[in-house]
Amino acid sequence: MPHPESPDRPTAGVITLDARILVRVTGDDRASFFHGMCTADVKGARAGTILPALFLTEHAHVIADAFIWVTADALLLDLDADAWTRTRPHLEKLLVADDVEIEDAADLAVIDVEGPAALDAAGAPSLAPWTFIEAGGSLIGNLPRYGGPAATVLAPRESLDSTIAAILAKAPHASRIDSSMLETIRIENGIARVGVDTNDKTIALEARLNRAISFNKGCYLGQETIERATARGGLKKRMFGLKFSTADVPSAGAVLTLDGKEIGRVSSAVRSPRFGAIGLAILHHSAWTPGAELKVGEGGVAIVSELPFAQS
Repeated sequence: MPHPESPDRPTAGVITLDARILVRVTGDDRASFFHGMCTADVKGARAGTILPALFLTEHAHVIADAFIWVTADALLLDLDADAWTRTRPHLEKLLVADDVEIEDAADLAVIDVEGPAALDAAGAPSLAPWTFIEAGGSLIGNLPRYGGPAATVLAPRESLDSTIAAILAKAPHASRIDSSMLETIRIENGIARVGVDTNDKTIALEARLNRAISFNKGCYLGQETIERATARGGLKKRMFGLKFSTADVPSAGAVLTLDGKEIGRVSSAVRSPRFGAIGLAILHHSAWTPGAELKVGEGGVAIVSELPFAQS
């Protein structure tokens, strides 16, 4: 199965993201309510915009991440189904007198198209990043959800098969891919997966989730902690890449040590066709030097890398 970002084979890899759901939010207060509940500038967004967003506790610990598709009459939340089970009660306990209606958009499926030919395959070659259009009953977005060039198509479930067939027909060397390929692309680009590379005490900035944070918007839940860490340089932990010295990929949870002291644990790891055995970990600040050599478990070695790996 070719890697969708291979430089010598421009292609598009297509997969239905069955673990993700769409939630439709309507009501006159939808923008103001979600503006205060998440890290994205929802009130300042125009229709046709996709907003990466985080839902945080008051201490800026990450509850969930999402992409918010802003339409003229609704917000569409694109997020993991498991994340919604945590996020919905968090929102509903703060939803008092606001004119906001929340319902599952079960009629739509999420199709991810990865690779440099993704926008061509999706039928929107000139679409700007983080924007979308409506075409043929679907929404087509330029959405680099795993950090690389990619498109997302929100398609009616009743036409899912025909939509995928049309995508595959539009790009040279296009093919279906599986979730392991997405995991490789995600780790190569240094995109943290909430609940895998984070836990319920992880501060958003520790996981490098900055792309989902508007640093210019008004008040939102968790803002004080984010601003304090940004202004004072108060982070003591941060996510970095790891390049492993052996062909074997260590298991998630493998202990990382420096000078005999534990400074983090492997959270994600994969064998990349581009970079070899690589992984992610949130490290103590004593190990933030790219090129530093860490011990993995009882005998392995990992070299600290800046993210994304292509820039290391």
